[in-house]
Amino acid sequence: MEKFSAYRDPGTGIQPFLTPVPPLGAEFVAKVTLPVRYILAVVRTALVLTLALIYIILVKGLFLVFYPIPPLYRTIDNLFTYVIGRTALFTLGLFWINVEQFNRKRVRGPKLVEKCSPKAADVIVSNWASWIDVVWLAIRFNPIFVLPVPVSLPESTVASRASTPVSHTPGRRTGTGSANIQVASRTTTLRVPISGFRQLSLLSMIIHTGGVPPYGSMECRPLEDIRRSASRPIVVFPECTTSNGRGLLRFADVFRQTVPVKKFQVFVVSIRYDPPTNLAPTLTHTMPSRIFNPLPHIFSLGTALSSAQMSIRLLAPSESPSSQLFMVHEVLSDYAGEDQLSETCAHLISQMGKLKRMGLGWEEKYHFLDFYKGKSK
Repeated sequence: MEKFSAYRDPGTGIQPFLTPVPPLGAEFVAKVTLPVRYILAVVRTALVLTLALIYIILVKGLFLVFYPIPPLYRTIDNLFTYVIGRTALFTLGLFWINVEQFNRKRVRGPKLVEKCSPKAADVIVSNWASWIDVVWLAIRFNPIFVLPVPVSLPESTVASRASTPVSHTPGRRTGTGSANIQVASRTTTLRVPISGFRQLSLLSMIIHTGGVPPYGSMECRPLEDIRRSASRPIVVFPECTTSNGRGLLRFADVFRQTVPVKKFQVFVVSIRYDPPTNLAPTLTHTMPSRIFNPLPHIFSLGTALSSAQMSIRLLAPSESPSSQLFMVHEVLSDYAGEDQLSETCAHLISQMGKLKRMGLGWEEKYHFLDFYKGKSK
């Protein structure tokens, strides 16, 4: 879409904030099966909402009576989070989730599978493309989720972001069609430092997926403070918002840590989704719904007639940035920033998931959502 060309990454040509659409072809089958797909979507959405209600009543309600006994409460919490979360994903077509270990260095003979078991106060770093990422991380690790809080809202280097006509208009200048396409003016967005993090529940993380910092509140705590008091591992999304999964957004300086990390263990996760088809909508969720987010996306996934696909790679713990054998110069050759850990994780996730790194970040998405909402009015 030309009107969103200002939000195309200049280095890769990727538009990371637009919802992926299926390729042209086979639309006839999709249209013919639409009534059946809508009925199926209603049933699936109702089941997912029922599971969410059960989760609230049991895990966040009745089972709190076991809270004074931490080991028992954690066991029950882990079990029911896994059962309910995995059932919800199965309902939406994720019958099988491929999880494999990634090793940067090739080894001869059979690959040794290392145990990936983060402990309390360890940090899990992942890319972020959907609320499904959040659910999978919850059923696998049952972690603490945090969202970044910036020191201020993003600002552009130009005062106005009003639409301007394209400079090159092929064809007749009739005032219609390509001659009248409106695009956002190209601006440079200044990077905004992250001042701290907010701790959120699983359901709150799902509801905020697709949005941008500060996610409704500017109250925050340093990550180190959250980590010191954590009884579970902590998930950090350095992209600070979701993309459409076609590339990797610019990581914010969320850690300000040198590598190798000594205070805690770091576990790196890369998540990829298959492109959408006419019978299987995209699993990525980059545009938040105006009401009941992400309910419309859940309904869209419920219309699928073919199984959805996602693949997950976990970096071998022995090759983690927290391994004392990690050779930082192999990853960061000319990095001069203040957050080696964030930059290292960006490099590793890009390599693990074969994702192109982009120069756009959450600040650009902040302006993109503002522009998109203005166009939708």
